[in-house]
Amino acid sequence: MTVPDATPAVSPDATPGAARDARPAATAAATRAATPVSLAGRRPEVPVARLLAELVPPRHFAAESFDTYLPDPQFASQGSALARLRAVAAAIREPARGSWLTGRRRAPAPAVYLDGGFGVGKTHLLASLAHAVGTDRTAYGTFVEFTNLVGALGFAPTVEALAGNALVAIDEFELDDPGDTVLMSRLLRELADRGVALAATSNTLPESLGEGRFAAEDFLREIQALAARFEVLRVDGEDYRHRATVTEGAPLPDAAVRAAVRARPGATLDDFRTLLGHLAQVHPSRYGALLDGVSAVGLTAVGPVEHESEALRLVVLVDRLYDRDVPVLLGGSGARGLFSPAMLRGGYRKKYFRALSRLGALADDGGELTASG
Repeated sequence: MTVPDATPAVSPDATPGAARDARPAATAAATRAATPVSLAGRRPEVPVARLLAELVPPRHFAAESFDTYLPDPQFASQGSALARLRAVAAAIREPARGSWLTGRRRAPAPAVYLDGGFGVGKTHLLASLAHAVGTDRTAYGTFVEFTNLVGALGFAPTVEALAGNALVAIDEFELDDPGDTVLMSRLLRELADRGVALAATSNTLPESLGEGRFAAEDFLREIQALAARFEVLRVDGEDYRHRATVTEGAPLPDAAVRAAVRARPGATLDDFRTLLGHLAQVHPSRYGALLDGVSAVGLTAVGPVEHESEALRLVVLVDRLYDRDVPVLLGGSGARGLFSPAMLRGGYRKKYFRALSRLGALADDGGELTASG
């Protein structure tokens, strides 16, 4: 069936009255085209198959491999970790088999933990391991993505969905949430018992650089029943990003945010408080789908987050923005004072510091959009 155009064309010999009648429709269409989409107007429905299909390395690590990881010769642990992970990948691809003739039992699947400071390449190595094993045989996600998966599917269905993989890789294993840590420990134990290889990294505060052993001890203590199975690999080094932890860039005027968003196809525009309220109505496992087709995110009237529940949801959104390399334009007061001093001292401080660092990088990209516009 052919659907006629919403705005009919005006022929050269059309009457003046007909032309006048067409102009309001054309103006309305242009206005609709110039009005940015709002994230708060989206309510994505995400099938289970998509949640599982999205457990892959982030976009900005899609092309990375062991060959693209260049160890710093000043830090021998980087080269050692790289060599060990190559061997781990080979063991996962071709596991040693036991034999009833010799009485030799099959070796347990590898389990490794990359222990190091902020920005030393742990995620690069973890993504490289996933690529070496095969992304079709690996479930790769952040700690939050896996806990959200359990929340969306239930514990037993999540175990069944993940157990068919050769490797489960958890980036940024978060040690600051006791309940979720116990949940993940149980999940990993179930998967390890089924012969699934495990790999993990953990977030470390910038001021703890060089104190990787502290993070490793925390990790092993929190996953008590699994501790003996994990091999800790130190990754020393300097932060390759050399970024400040907290965003220091000046916020943009709200008018500049609106103008930049209107000039960029696929960009969204939201009032910050309105968006925070909307995030409470969307399950965090759907935040990635919330960003489908989004080329940039503009936020006006940005200010301090008042409640910890809002702050934690914002952290998840920032992670999904970062995974997708989506520039962010921050109006209002920007990221300055976004999380209160009490939040930055509290139990979830690691999440907030990570969010500020990532938001800073995305805001830098957003600032370039206003400069180029």
